[in-house]
Amino acid sequence: MRQVISKALWRASLVASTMLASPVMAQQRPTEPAPTAEGANAAAGRAGATAPDATVQGAVAQDVAPAQAEPQRDVVVTGSRIISSGFTAPTPTQVLSYEAITKNAQPNIFTTVAQLPSLQGSTGASVGANGTSTGVQGLSTLSLRGLQPIRTLTLIDGQRVVGANVTGVADVSLFPQLLIERVDVVTGGASASYGSDAVGGVVNFITNTRFEGFRANAQTGISTYGDDHNYTFQAALGRAFMQDRLHVILSGEYSHEDGIPSAGFGVGNSPDGDGPNGRDWLVARGVLNRGITRDGLPQYLYRDHVQSTLFGRFGLINSGPLQGTAFDGNGNPVPFRYGTECVPGSCVGGDLSGSVANGNSLKSAIGRLNTYGRVGFDIDPNNEIYGTFNVAEVKTSNTPNPGFAQDNLTIQCSNPFVPAAVQAACAANGITSFRFGTVNPMFDFIDVNTRRRQYRFVGGAKGKVAVFGTDWRYDAYYQHGTEITDINVSNIALMPRYRAAVQAVRGPNGVITCADPIAVANGCSPLNVFGNVTPSDATRDYITPPNGPFQHTRQTQDVAGLSVSGETFDLPAGPLAVALGSEFRHEFYRVNADPYGNGVNVAGSAYGADYPADPLLSKGGGNWYAGNYRNGGGGYDVLEAFLELNAPIINSQEFGRANLNVAGRATNYSTSGTVYTWKIGGTFDTAIDGFRLRAVTSRDIRAPNLSELFAAPVTSNRTGTIDPFNNNRSITVLQTTTGNPNLKPEIARNTELGMVLSRPSWLPGLSLSFDYFKIDIRNAISALDAQTQINLCFGGVSFTCGSFDLSNLDSAYVTVQPFNFASIKTDGFDIEGSYRTELDGIGLPGRFTVRALATHTMNFIQDTGLPNTIPKQLAGTNIEATAVPHWKLLATQDYSTDLFSFTLQERWFSAGVLSNENIVCSTNCPVSTVNHPTYDYNRVPGAFYLDVSTSYKFTPHISGYFKIDNLLNRDAETVPGNITTPTLYDVVGRAFRLGFRANF
Repeated sequence: MRQVISKALWRASLVASTMLASPVMAQQRPTEPAPTAEGANAAAGRAGATAPDATVQGAVAQDVAPAQAEPQRDVVVTGSRIISSGFTAPTPTQVLSYEAITKNAQPNIFTTVAQLPSLQGSTGASVGANGTSTGVQGLSTLSLRGLQPIRTLTLIDGQRVVGANVTGVADVSLFPQLLIERVDVVTGGASASYGSDAVGGVVNFITNTRFEGFRANAQTGISTYGDDHNYTFQAALGRAFMQDRLHVILSGEYSHEDGIPSAGFGVGNSPDGDGPNGRDWLVARGVLNRGITRDGLPQYLYRDHVQSTLFGRFGLINSGPLQGTAFDGNGNPVPFRYGTECVPGSCVGGDLSGSVANGNSLKSAIGRLNTYGRVGFDIDPNNEIYGTFNVAEVKTSNTPNPGFAQDNLTIQCSNPFVPAAVQAACAANGITSFRFGTVNPMFDFIDVNTRRRQYRFVGGAKGKVAVFGTDWRYDAYYQHGTEITDINVSNIALMPRYRAAVQAVRGPNGVITCADPIAVANGCSPLNVFGNVTPSDATRDYITPPNGPFQHTRQTQDVAGLSVSGETFDLPAGPLAVALGSEFRHEFYRVNADPYGNGVNVAGSAYGADYPADPLLSKGGGNWYAGNYRNGGGGYDVLEAFLELNAPIINSQEFGRANLNVAGRATNYSTSGTVYTWKIGGTFDTAIDGFRLRAVTSRDIRAPNLSELFAAPVTSNRTGTIDPFNNNRSITVLQTTTGNPNLKPEIARNTELGMVLSRPSWLPGLSLSFDYFKIDIRNAISALDAQTQINLCFGGVSFTCGSFDLSNLDSAYVTVQPFNFASIKTDGFDIEGSYRTELDGIGLPGRFTVRALATHTMNFIQDTGLPNTIPKQLAGTNIEATAVPHWKLLATQDYSTDLFSFTLQERWFSAGVLSNENIVCSTNCPVSTVNHPTYDYNRVPGAFYLDVSTSYKFTPHISGYFKIDNLLNRDAETVPGNITTPTLYDVVGRAFRLGFRANF
């Protein structure tokens, strides 16, 4: 009988919550039982078994005063650790319901969450697709407020997750997605409640820990261009045993997305564009640097169809008396077409067939395999012990570029591969060598394959016990997580061998061989770089050996935590609620790399059977064209304790109801000592019908992560840069990234002020909210990119001058290292509105819901604090990886009946600029400077996307659905230097998905 009653109450709670749910965001009222992670036990009144953050109040509806006729219920808010009847936290919390997740019908729940306007700068399969060794390929991480994923804390059921990258960020692709009942997004600082990393906020994935029955989902999809084919299979099974005391849940899922592969050389250079599979929006867009700063004209020119004039597809002599001699596919000399508008190193138009900048994968291929299980046993109706496991794997692959361009090769005129006509021209001009550039089309495209495996285990106990006549709730758990990441790069060159193979001579026997006898003795086979002559197997294996760059990373995270919550004594307006607890955490990583990239520690030692010793290769490492990984490791411990109080201040019919919420946390890091965080906030339910005010201010922190502290120097990739010290020549440099053990924690001050109108008696289906936010981060940890460091040094900032050396083109490098610079400041506001109504009043079945969420970022100011620099205003810049447009909007309109639903969804962000510091002019331009360069164009368009979905229930347990994303096939925009901004623009285009769900 108890089980029957429990299930009946659970169904009743679902009905109540459905009355308030929406396709975008479900709103939970403090007077209603939530469709929580605990499912049946919460609805059955077993609040003692509820985790401290298992239920949450919506960003609007969490602030509604409970109706007097309804019974008070315990409500737990992710932004707080307090568990108390009628409690409402001052921090706004957005909630994605299970209904919203299923109607969005994405292969990865990450995409659904990342569409919320408050989330900006999240990474995904289309971000980092042009990186060789960044480690973010296909990494699904969430970022609030554009502050990067490292400043957003992502949890599962209120618990930390082992990082999927040495930066410590969690990969949502590794989560058990079918059992996620709700996603809580706390849009403000929460370090006092949850510790480090919660500077931008918290994203908490709540699973259904009391799931019973069978649930399945099968889905397939494809883009309108015939690529990015994807399919997903998910199933979950839950059973209760031993008179509903033992609960067992198992789930598994597999998902695969083909991605959008490289389209090869010369992409985006036809008059109408020629992106992958007909995406005509992709053009070779770039910025020409005239190098002239004070002639009244802009220094930088924004142009389409820009190509380097330092290399050609099949080879180009790029300096000296033979400059302009190109080669066709057969290696014959032909005149190079330079185009109509040229600056040193670049032209507009002309022969653009060798362009590599737009030839990377637009979207990585990604495959996900996930298994999850939970066993819970009720010691009594109020206390439970449990254990969970999550074993998952994600594989991604991408092409960072279609070739490995070289623009500074010195070729001897006597090289036997040099055509006779060119040899004759050398003699006629009295030269013995020339500078040469090629994209090496004779080799296969570089391929980066990443495999992440996660093993996560949690054991714990939670419930409530009576102490001095009141109930006190507790939650104790231990979590161990292991993340193993393998990165393998193929079809990539060992540069010392490549340079040796290029220098060919004819031997005494007339056979062409490598010029260096040491190289010959170690297997060198010559390479013909003129034209597109297929190299021999010996040459290919010598330059691009099968055992390419490799990195194996093992990360571990151990967490033990205990928290308790209860009500102490009565104040005039109600009981004083208390939450307190402590947590210990150990983070560790170790990375091992191949010896060609890492180097050999013992001088003269062999590399091993798989990596034969070669005297041409540097034993210090850094031999690959890109992907020069290094061995490294490190770890730290964290010990912390927190206390939170909620004090009712006013509780009357005449004046309303108000409460004061305060919290503090002390955190000790083994690397940087002890820091303190706190928050002070409150809510005020006014006497005005349905109107509430809320405010909170907090001190939050982010400690440096494992990568920032301990990363060994990694020569990760070759980056195209401009050398202002030498007439703005275009050069390629090795970019080396390294850690900084002297980093200190960031300190942030968060402030939020809001007002809410929810379910007024004169229009009970209406909810509106407005929240202002301001975040000020001091001692912010970040690094300057290679070009910025060079430019600052050229502009007189000596701090960056020691980080690079451009004197030798063969070994030019820039070292990138994080440091505590001055500050990051951002402010703006969130607006949310919804209206829901039943349609029986007009004679129609079902209900209609309209909802919109918008975020307006007024300022996002980054200040390095370096001399001769100025703060940069990034709000409204739409080209950075962490682009923060001024406006971002998400809206839905949904009509649903018991059998059918139809949903429209609109996504929009506002137009922006290349940089707010640019000065736009065409004539009479001021002097162009590093801080305020002059441009002739500075606009990046916004975009509007329309999605449509429908579903139909064929039987009480089987339903089908159909979804079209980007119905109007709105193109992405090409932006200079970045191809596009995938954190904003949809690179896939119109996409179709069809699926079926089963619920028994």
